[in-house]
Amino acid sequence: MNDLLLEIGCEELPARFIPGVLEQLTLKVQHYLGEARISYNKVNTFGTPRRLALIIEGVAGKQQDLEEEIKGPPLKVAFDSAGNPTQAALGFARNQGVAPADLVQKSIAAGDYVYAVIRQVGEDTENLLPAILERVIGELSFPKSMRWTTKQRFARPIRWLLALYGNKVLSIEYAGVRSGNNSYGHRFLHPGPVKIEKPADYCQAMEKAWVIVDQEARKAVISQQIDAIAKQVEGEVMAQDELLWEIVYLVEYPTALCGSFDPAYLTLPPEVLITPMKEHQRYFPLLDDAGQLLPKFIAVHNGTDEHLDLIRMGNERVLKARLDDARFFYNEDLKRTLRSRVDDLKAVVFQEQLGTIYEKVERTGKLAAYLADQLGLEQERRDHTIQGAYLAKADLVTNMVGEFPELQGVMGREYALYDGEPKGVAMAIYEHYLPRFANDQVPQTLPGALVGIADRIDTIVGCFAVGLTPTGSQDPYALRRQAAAVLTIILEHDLPLNLTELITKSYELYLEGHSLQIPVQDMVSEFFKARFQRILEEVYGLRYDIVEAVLAAGIGPVTDVLVRGVVLQEALEQGHLESLLKAYERVSNLAAKATQEEIDPQLLTEEAEGHLFSVYKRVEEEVESLVANRSYRKVVDSLQALVDPVDNFFDKVLVMAEDSAIRANRLALLAAISRVMSSLGNLKSIRVS
Repeated sequence: MNDLLLEIGCEELPARFIPGVLEQLTLKVQHYLGEARISYNKVNTFGTPRRLALIIEGVAGKQQDLEEEIKGPPLKVAFDSAGNPTQAALGFARNQGVAPADLVQKSIAAGDYVYAVIRQVGEDTENLLPAILERVIGELSFPKSMRWTTKQRFARPIRWLLALYGNKVLSIEYAGVRSGNNSYGHRFLHPGPVKIEKPADYCQAMEKAWVIVDQEARKAVISQQIDAIAKQVEGEVMAQDELLWEIVYLVEYPTALCGSFDPAYLTLPPEVLITPMKEHQRYFPLLDDAGQLLPKFIAVHNGTDEHLDLIRMGNERVLKARLDDARFFYNEDLKRTLRSRVDDLKAVVFQEQLGTIYEKVERTGKLAAYLADQLGLEQERRDHTIQGAYLAKADLVTNMVGEFPELQGVMGREYALYDGEPKGVAMAIYEHYLPRFANDQVPQTLPGALVGIADRIDTIVGCFAVGLTPTGSQDPYALRRQAAAVLTIILEHDLPLNLTELITKSYELYLEGHSLQIPVQDMVSEFFKARFQRILEEVYGLRYDIVEAVLAAGIGPVTDVLVRGVVLQEALEQGHLESLLKAYERVSNLAAKATQEEIDPQLLTEEAEGHLFSVYKRVEEEVESLVANRSYRKVVDSLQALVDPVDNFFDKVLVMAEDSAIRANRLALLAAISRVMSSLGNLKSIRVS
């Protein structure tokens, strides 16, 4: 039993590639070792900008022996009455590579059969590992790959391969590079080779060569350093876990340093300073006790603390240039009002077949007004919604957003406030982009929520109308994310909006200015339904069958679908649904045969059916009122009143009577009861575990 080490040395990898490929390394090596019947204790993966490494502890010296039983012909076919093997047995034994005398008899439920027992002695692991490792390397995938002097592809050119099993070098080759027992240290601090004697020495040997290969260890070092620096300057590091991990994969030997900038820049909006620091320079902004920006930042240098003053000055000089640009763009933008820029959107294409951003703004405004009217907003919030939609995209043609696209919405809010626009309008401009990613905050104001919904619905419907639908992993317009955002906003704000009607309204607005050939309402509804299903299951924890039940009637009033799902799941878990589901199944099976809707009370001649009819009428009236008031929990209780009358009806009444009028009347009664029982969803979808 030995440890296994694989290191792939290459040119600098993009930081965003590394986490995914480390996960692939783990999964692929686990798969192929398992397939080869090679046992091991633990898999560890490490990644830096210049290397991907794998250490597997306790790899067995031999693969496990294999014993496999292969079923052959029935015993009575394999041997004659004298016990001699027939041609069937001889042919089976020959095909399996065993002697006829080695066939064994085994009894199973289907009878007595002969089996060939195949025994394969495990090979030495050392002989199997090279092919496995080459296969693992060759199957690694990246968002973008490149080819240099070989046919094989990789994210960046491979410069060395290190492969050790215990203290033995494994001979592997990929992309024209052969393996050895040498790694290479930090590009500048230790550019020469580092000989690795055995896997257990790897991490320590590399640290002596100024490389901390363990990403968790690098993260801990960076976190400790930046916290210490922040404490020294009486500041607090702005929460940036995503940035921290990016820096972890940008450096091999981190050293944090504190820089500063002219406090005069603090007169700019905070985001104007934060964006160049965080997005462009990968600096950590610092806040004071009141949560205000300090004129300081923390950078992480890939190296030691030598010449740190020069490095600090270089970082400060680069940031100053960025902030000078930002201040210039900001001051230039203030020379025009945000409203004056809306007409400029006529020159900006939204999508080739769907026109300009200005046309999109017009449609979004109408859709936002429609939403405000649907919700009965008071005049002030209605005005904020409509004006927010009108100004929502105006900052796209500002200098600041042109230079820093990450600030769209943010600068719209700042410029609107500077122009004296109401705060509600300014917040709607900013919030209509929220949520921007998974787990991001949703709009806090109702105008912001409505403008965000209107903008996304317009994009989704338009893209579907011109055939730009997501396929597989391809979703260039992020329609899946936008649909999920619409649903999330509606649910978070508990908005009584009918999504089906909203989709239709959006399509009608497109028809006013475009000749669209594809009626997409049903397609878009199904698209939203798939997103809604995931949200209900993954975010709200509803069972798949409950989700299927409540979505059977469509996406309609979104919040009602969620509430009905929660009510049904609670009732099921509390044991309140089992009898109702059984009754519904009996009713719905025959209800499908109904040929009329009208029920004639005069034809209800049996006492059991008359009683069922009277209970049904009472329950129908109750349920209609309860549903109108969204009292869905009480709906379950009301429907329970039908269970005993339904059971009694089936026990005492022949539904399929010879008299066609009576038969049709009874089926109509069952169909009516089935519709009432379906008030919360298609109960037939629900499984009682």
